[in-house]
Amino acid sequence: MVAGIVPRAAVPRLLRAGSRCWRRRLWAPSGEAAAAAALSSGARSPFDRQLKRKQKNWAAARADRGRCDCDYLRLEVGGRVADRVFDVARAFPLALDVGCGKGYIARYLNKETVEKLVQVDIAQNALKTPMETEIPTVSIVADEEFLPFRENTFELVVSSLSLHWVNDLPRAFREIHQVLKPDGVFIGAMFGGDTLYELRCSLQLAELEREGGFSPHVSPFTAVSDLGHLLGRAGFNTLTVDTDEIQVNYPGIFELMEDLQAETYF
Repeated sequence: MVAGIVPRAAVPRLLRAGSRCWRRRLWAPSGEAAAAAALSSGARSPFDRQLKRKQKNWAAARADRGRCDCDYLRLEVGGRVADRVFDVARAFPLALDVGCGKGYIARYLNKETVEKLVQVDIAQNALKTPMETEIPTVSIVADEEFLPFRENTFELVVSSLSLHWVNDLPRAFREIHQVLKPDGVFIGAMFGGDTLYELRCSLQLAELEREGGFSPHVSPFTAVSDLGHLLGRAGFNTLTVDTDEIQVNYPGIFELMEDLQAETYF
């Protein structure tokens, strides 16, 4: 039995401003159609996005029935992303939240900063019960990897704790870059490479002792040092990438697993 696990969520935040996109798209395919095309092309997919959709729908339905009270991390990070939006000295007529969940960022935004927010998530159940916010919102079910919007649509794109589940992170960054207007801003947060370090080490040591070898039981995370390069390749400039360490204490592994399952973080 493993006790006293202290998982850390290393959360890099990404800031983008002043990039320009020249290629024009005459129409915007739906996220479902684009995702189906990618699957039919035989592209390698580390994560089963259809299974992830079912997991997130299950977690949202479970929370609606009052069986879960573990939104604290998403709320904390959503508030920090909103704080970064407030740091930008301008207003945004139209913004996009990629992988919004129940609206963990929208809850903290105000009408003086964001006039209208489009919320996108792969899970329909999460969009059915959004958190209260003072800004007008529109909810759309779509895959974060295949955004169903025309180029140069939004002045601001935000994202919180969803991009670590996409199969093609460079493509996701390119999609975000394309839907942003020139001099638009992208502010996002995702789990960094050292997240759940203690849990991974504990599982590996236990499996080595009992089985003589180990296999990964926690999804891989992107190294913070790689994010700047990936964003630059996607066309972003004026980059800022930094890291926050959020430490949450659990009495044992079972309590940790219950939270991870309830929120389908990993």
